[in-house]
Order: sequence, then structure tokens, then C-alpha cells
Amino acid sequence: MSDKKPEPAFRVGWILTTVALTTMLAPLNSTMIGVALPLVTAEFSVGLGESGWLVIAYLIVMASLQPVAGKLGDRLGHRRMILGGLVYFAFASIGAALAPTLYWLLAFRIQQAIAGAIALPNGTAIMRQVVPAEERGRRFGLVGAAVTLAAAAGPPLGGIMIEWVGWRAVFFVNLFLILPTLVLGWRFLPVLENRASDHTFDWPGALMLLLVLAGGAGMLTGQMVAGTAFQAGGFCIIIVLAVLFLRREWHHPDPVFQPRFFRRRTFAAVNVAISLSNLAMYTTFLVIPLLLADAPGWSSAEAGLILSVMWAPTVVCAPLGGRLADRFGRRWPTVGGLSIFLLGLWVVSGIGAEIVLPILVGGLSLAGVGLGLSSAGMQTAAVESVPSREAGVAAGIFSTSRYIGSIAGSSVLPLIYGAGAGIGGFDRVLFMVLVAAFVAVLASLLIEDEP
Repeated sequence: MSDKKPEPAFRVGWILTTVALTTMLAPLNSTMIGVALPLVTAEFSVGLGESGWLVIAYLIVMASLQPVAGKLGDRLGHRRMILGGLVYFAFASIGAALAPTLYWLLAFRIQQAIAGAIALPNGTAIMRQVVPAEERGRRFGLVGAAVTLAAAAGPPLGGIMIEWVGWRAVFFVNLFLILPTLVLGWRFLPVLENRASDHTFDWPGALMLLLVLAGGAGMLTGQMVAGTAFQAGGFCIIIVLAVLFLRREWHHPDPVFQPRFFRRRTFAAVNVAISLSNLAMYTTFLVIPLLLADAPGWSSAEAGLILSVMWAPTVVCAPLGGRLADRFGRRWPTVGGLSIFLLGLWVVSGIGAEIVLPILVGGLSLAGVGLGLSSAGMQTAAVESVPSREAGVAAGIFSTSRYIGSIAGSSVLPLIYGAGAGIGGFDRVLFMVLVAAFVAVLASLLIEDEP
């Protein structure tokens, strides 16, 4: 599989910086909004269920649009899509900060998600094309560390902004990240050869993909319909639409979603692995505060501090995982990292009703190490398993798989945990998490290293 001649080393460094800053926007805004929700709910006199759509809609749109945005980038140019996405994100953030009602805020929040979905897969695709193969793991590891750092920094940064200025500051603060990134992108992002096509863009396929993913996510969250009969009917409609969509894309000469990618063993394996490992990670991240809230003597601040012990090792170990993937191939660092992640979750599952703090902290730390070591290998393997000219859509599908895991985990958590269930609900959730993490390890064994 031949790649274009890479850019000079100093330009690659600046390209990496631009892509990392661009990629940080989505996770930063995914977690920063959490601390603002109580104030938004109070100011607009709405319920938490209504304001919670600021989180749910963001995740659904991010999951739905990235394959489409990656496909457009493959055809129109990745640089153009990144710069346009950054400008779009800036205007959406200003609109959200000035929103007079919850519904205006939700509308601009959706625009933020659209802009983030435009920029993310195209940054990955540019890295695939300009970074030499022997350095890709390390480079993707550095970007992965930046993503994790942004997600971890969201709540404390949002809290500081709210204390100083108010909740609207969590949207204005994006401009301080977007403006320098735009300058760097305009200066250093390369203009790469676009993929020529004799076919018009697959807009019907794009619409069907959005309906399948958004509809499926809405059904999973339980927000779309109420009642068993309606839910069953809704799921049947989504399944039929998904079958029709896959059949159409399989026979389309230039589809927006390439189902044939999943005939490649490595591509299928890494998408299963990232979806299930993210399900396990996100569900664990959500269930720990629930458990501590049901236990006496634990505050929200203490719960947040405990969760940081999973993020910190991930940030530190992601670049190391990338180096290992460059040296030993993509498969074994991914398998080893996910195995360590599974081991850490198994340790967490043994905290007991008294919540033994060393076991909880030690297990979360070990899980964070595993996530960091595995992330670069998975992402690099995903974009290397397809032709370079289709890296954008491959990156979009991979990122969608990640979000699907998050949505699924957050959706089934209330059902499995139960109201005020304490250690019993926690044990049920951790059993599901361990199964998901174990299957992710099995899937990663199917990764094949590029010759």
C-alpha cells in the first residue's frame, strides 16, 4: 500500500499540533457542559431531563455525522473541511453563549457537534497521509493523549469559568482554542490531492446513515418513544432501515459508508474493540459516582478526584503506546493494553460493600494505563487497513464506533444499576463491563500488522 512522500519533519510537527488542537475541541465540549447543566436548568426553569438533551444530542450527532464528513473530506480536501469546521465551531459557540432559551441553546449545541464531526475524521486522515508509517503509532499516541487531557480538563476548566463569569463562559472559552488553531491550520495544513470520482456524492446514503444512527441512539436512550409496543415497533423500523441502507451501500459504486471495509479483518477487529472498550470505560466512568453517591461519607468532589486517577495514566501512557505500536506492530501493544485494561476493571470489581479505596484507586489506575497503551495501535491500524485515499471515511467510521460504545453504555446503565442499588447494582454493571472488555481483547487478537 503506497503512501505519498511525507512532509518535512518540522512541518509534520506543526501539522500534528494543529490536528491535536482541533481534536481537543470535541471531548472538551463533551465533558465541560456537565458542570454547567445545573445552572442552565435553573436559569431556563426546565427539568434535568430537558437540559440533559444538551449532552445526548451532542453525542448522537457526533456519532452520526463523522463517516459523512470523512467521506466529504476524501473528495473535497481534508484541509478545507478542517478549516471550515473550525470556523463553524466558533460561530456555533458564540451562538450557544448568547442563547436566550434552552431550545436556542440546544440548536447551537447541535451545530457545535456538526462542526466537531466535520473536523475530527479529516484531521486523522491528514495524519494518515503525511506521517511516515514508522512514526504513525507515536504520532497518533500524542494526539490520543491530547484528546484524553481535553476530556479530563473539561469539568475543572468549566467549573473555573463558571465561578468567574457564569455558565455562558464554557462556550466563549472555545474561541481561545479555535483562533490560534485556525492560524496554524491556515499556515501548515497541507493541500493534498483529492480523490477523483465519476459519481455524484451519495447523499441518499448519507441521509439513511444519519437516520439509522440517530434513530438507533434515540431508541437506546429511551427518549424517542414510550411504551413497550411503541419501542418494539421503533426497533423493527430501525432494523429494516439499517438492512436497506447496508444493501444500498454494498451495491453503490462510491458509497458514503463502505461496508466492504468490514471484510478487512483488521478494520472489523479494531472497530469492535474500540466500541466495546469505550462502552466499558464510559460505563465505569459513570457508575463510580453513582456508587459513591449511594454510600455515606462521599462528596461529588471526592468522586471526581477518584475518577481522575483513570484519566491521568491514560494521558501519560498514550504516547508510550504509540511508540510500542511503531516498534512491535499494531497488534500486540493493543492486545496487551486492552488486557491490562481488563485486569484493572477486574480489580475494581472487588472493592466490596465497604468500598476499599486502595483497590478502587489501584484498579482505575491500571485500567487507565491499559487504555493509554492500546489507543494508538487501534486508531493507527484502522486507518492503515484501507487505501490512503479513503482514510477519511475510515477514520469517521472508527470514531463513530467509539461514540456508539459511549451511547450504549450510558443508555443501559440505569436499567442495570437500578435506583439506589448500591453495591448490588454496581456488581451487575461491572459484570457487563468485564464481559465487554474481555470481548474487546478477543477482537484485538484478530488485528493484522501491515507488511
